[in-house]
Amino acid sequence: MIKIPDSLLIDQKIAQEILLQAQVQGMQISYFPSKHQLLIEREQAWLAKIFLSWTTTWSENQGFSRNEDAHFALALIKSGQAAVGYFHRGQLEDHKVFRAYMVRKKQGKSQIKHLKTKGKSRAGSRIRLEETLRFFEEINERLNAYDHQFPLDFWGISCSKTLWPFLFSSSSPPPFSSDSRQLIELPFHVSQASFEELQQAGKLLSGFHLLLSEAGKKFFSALFNSKEESEEDW
Repeated sequence: MIKIPDSLLIDQKIAQEILLQAQVQGMQISYFPSKHQLLIEREQAWLAKIFLSWTTTWSENQGFSRNEDAHFALALIKSGQAAVGYFHRGQLEDHKVFRAYMVRKKQGKSQIKHLKTKGKSRAGSRIRLEETLRFFEEINERLNAYDHQFPLDFWGISCSKTLWPFLFSSSSPPPFSSDSRQLIELPFHVSQASFEELQQAGKLLSGFHLLLSEAGKKFFSALFNSKEESEEDW
């Protein structure tokens, strides 16, 4: 018997087999649009969570359905740097990396955190604040351009909650609200908001990812004893 890790990258066939077993056993299957995720439970205990591919749709009546014309955009945002990209059928078609002078050199503290404690009286602080505001305007202008050009299914975002007020209160607001059903916070860590991480994020979102509880490993073990699956740490 192979050892099953907590997190697996699986294909759609395995995902369908897991759902079939769950349905046969009368388990509860819930879909959460805010995560594009399925949750499988038995007697109020979770067994499996399946993060669906962003090139796949889900309905209770039909289950999985391949979206042959999938469109999604991602915004990876950190203090001072952001990477924004548009993906079609899982392929990165357009991207832009933004940078801004938002970190105070001596303290290494972002201008946003500094404003909460010291205000914005000094010239350097004012410059950093202006850079911060322009930073989010440029990000949102790019996102709005995607919204005007493409029929987007999802917006993916990786952004600290500290930065959300600047994103959504910008003079150029994003093409989605903070509670939009199309907006999904990415379920994995982004460290640098770089072009390379944007590419990697697109690849991760184009696959199915399975999380299993200890009980879930035991229940679904038969599916993995006869198959070698690729692993991915989410």
